[in-house]
Amino acid sequence: MKIEAVDFFYLSMPEILDIGDGSQDALLVRLRAGGFEGWGECEAAPLVSIASWICPMSHSACKPVCDSVLGQRLESTADIPRIGERVRRSSFDLLQADHTLSGIDIAMWDLLGKKTGRPVYELLGYPRAYPKTPYASALFGDDAQATLNKAREYAARGYAAVKFGWGPFGTGNLRDDEDQLHAAREGLGPDRILLVDAGTVWIDRVDEALRRLPALRECRATWLEEPFVSGALDAYARLARQSDPVRLAGGEGAHNDYMAKNMLDLAGLGFIQIDTGRIGGITPAKQVADYADARGVVFVNHTFTTHLALCASLQPFAGLERHQLCEYPVEPKPLGRELTAATLLPDHNGQIHLPQSPGLGIAPDPGAIRRYLVDVEIRAKGQVLYRTPEV
Repeated sequence: MKIEAVDFFYLSMPEILDIGDGSQDALLVRLRAGGFEGWGECEAAPLVSIASWICPMSHSACKPVCDSVLGQRLESTADIPRIGERVRRSSFDLLQADHTLSGIDIAMWDLLGKKTGRPVYELLGYPRAYPKTPYASALFGDDAQATLNKAREYAARGYAAVKFGWGPFGTGNLRDDEDQLHAAREGLGPDRILLVDAGTVWIDRVDEALRRLPALRECRATWLEEPFVSGALDAYARLARQSDPVRLAGGEGAHNDYMAKNMLDLAGLGFIQIDTGRIGGITPAKQVADYADARGVVFVNHTFTTHLALCASLQPFAGLERHQLCEYPVEPKPLGRELTAATLLPDHNGQIHLPQSPGLGIAPDPGAIRRYLVDVEIRAKGQVLYRTPEV
């Protein structure tokens, strides 16, 4: 069978707030081949990703992504990386291509799972999917009291681990950050896992991260996530040499497996966090999971959007038993909550289980797509290159 159609759906909340919340909009991908349909999601600015799909060719290494995907044979899982390599070779200078490919790659895995009647994790070679322990992923409160209240709420809801990130953390003075950390620990109690995400706030300034280490140790934070931008490998390594017992986490900014592997080899990470909606899809994410496992680094998904994205992000490490933590968005906007009729909810033991049904086992709700759909038309050189497709 051949890929007959790839459709993009730009969804958005009515108002987009200037906060670190990726659930305010979404870009869905619907891929059709041989009478089957697969769904994926890109974690990227929707409009520029759509543009990378249909933009006019600039030169031989800057072609639209559609040129490498439409009409391609899709018979087995071996075709997925082959198509991915076509995209990277022909869209080398189109920097949005990996984000756009991510949703397409996920949709191809979903489609082949439905065609073969098998869950995606089985197609990846895993005989079973191990349950994961979700950590409630939330933004820091505007002040320490707000963070304390949030921590108490998530502890009361039974989460064994909670991550606080972004918000005001790292943007003000040291005392404010110390108060935030102590409030988080107080609210969670002594036994729950505390994770901290600095959201790359210090760029590459190791001294600023070092100033927070005493409080991170006092509050028994398991990791400090993204203190620096993804490419600041030397800064990561310098901090890692001094941060014990607090480990460093990062990798969500990796747009291909090479970037992630460089972080694994050079940044001194204890945890590598990969977003299937950014790195190029499930295919490169699985390669990174295997690479991390062989090097004793814990693989963790990055997901702060929808349950479709969450389900896709768990597939690459579903069969790795010792890699137990998974990011779980607990403050999504209505778009993030409503996109799929089915959701991955913690069981009575507080763990997440992947669906056993074919493909991803979870799909967008057409009603939700229509509710949040943004009407888009892209014109160039007097021609309509893209128009919002029918749901």
